[in-house]
Amino acid sequence: MNPGGPNPSGTRSDTMSSTNTPGHADAPESGITVAPEPDAAADIHWRDGDTEHTARWHSEGGWPAPKRVVVVDDTLTADAAYRLAKSGTGLLWQGDFQNARQLLTAMARRVDRRRRAPATGLSAAFEVSRTDALRRARLLGLVLVQLDADHTLGLRRAPDVRQACDEAYGPGTDATVLSLRELLGVIGAHEWRVKGVPVAALGDNIHPHYGVFSPVRGEYLDLVATAPLPATGLAYDIGTGSGVIAAILARRGIARVVATDTSPRALACARENLARLGLADRVDVALTDLFPPERADLVVCNPPWLPAPAATSTDAAVYDPDSRMLRGFLAGLAGHLTDAGEGWLILSNLAELLGLRSRGTLLDLIDDAGLTVVARLDTRPTHRKVADTSDPLHAARAAEVTSLWRLRRA
Repeated sequence: MNPGGPNPSGTRSDTMSSTNTPGHADAPESGITVAPEPDAAADIHWRDGDTEHTARWHSEGGWPAPKRVVVVDDTLTADAAYRLAKSGTGLLWQGDFQNARQLLTAMARRVDRRRRAPATGLSAAFEVSRTDALRRARLLGLVLVQLDADHTLGLRRAPDVRQACDEAYGPGTDATVLSLRELLGVIGAHEWRVKGVPVAALGDNIHPHYGVFSPVRGEYLDLVATAPLPATGLAYDIGTGSGVIAAILARRGIARVVATDTSPRALACARENLARLGLADRVDVALTDLFPPERADLVVCNPPWLPAPAATSTDAAVYDPDSRMLRGFLAGLAGHLTDAGEGWLILSNLAELLGLRSRGTLLDLIDDAGLTVVARLDTRPTHRKVADTSDPLHAARAAEVTSLWRLRRA
């Protein structure tokens, strides 16, 4: 799936970045550093008065637990919180929940005021944007909250987050400390899951799960819904995510669709959506890295669009280091198509506009894979960032084109 959806419920987010990690105050605030995978066994420690406390640390983004943690409440000012966060100190909140949200907003304003001047050139602006975004995530991620073993949030005026956390993390077993920012993402993901996302190309809603891309950018789905089908026998949806492309193909009359993914969350989400849409008998959901073994009449893939390092473990949906998924799809496509079959590659030219990959490189990959371009269908995105002139990448977003490349064996 592609970038551009809200991150709380998306394997495809937008401009994430990385500089350093919580608890490392002396790390330089420039450059890209890849955060480690989450450590389920990690603990976080703090003192409250004369009592030492320990709880399990959880971070979906792979951030390590801060080395120093202080207990704070409603008396903490935003300026003081910002200073502590800059030193790498975790702020374990024990005050009013709504006040904690307001503190986070106030800290965000202070972080944003420290953003660097816009860089010259889109490639440089992209690197600065990634670095600034991750610095922001690192600092705001140091406001922490504790969940009880059953995922109860024991703060004044706190919502009941148990169901949202159960959906995101599974049943609770131990007391857990996590960032308030992550918890707000979990809450938002639950709301998306309940409400659903209207998909015009499907004529129905898709209900994304936490950690699975929310298909709010409909322009590429419109291409899938209107491109001429080579046949209606068997189709593959590679990297299915929420299952939205598989559902569109089934609704278009494909007799059998196999939707593959390597993420258990995505597979569960796709199965639930397809069952809700009444398509479970026509779409098989499979834990597979790229292709199933058979040859298909149609193979559709919407890989991550930006060939850059994933800065955190939750970044992998938008960043495809060295275009690994794109290269794997193209290299294996010819061997998985029927004689008249087609592969549909859905890709934005944002990477080209940012100087991350040239059009010539893409065409060489297609040629080297023994493929030929039958046609290319283009559309322009309409998401809100296109109109945001304050975005340092506005020039690239304004010129962005999303394409469906129709490929056949040469």
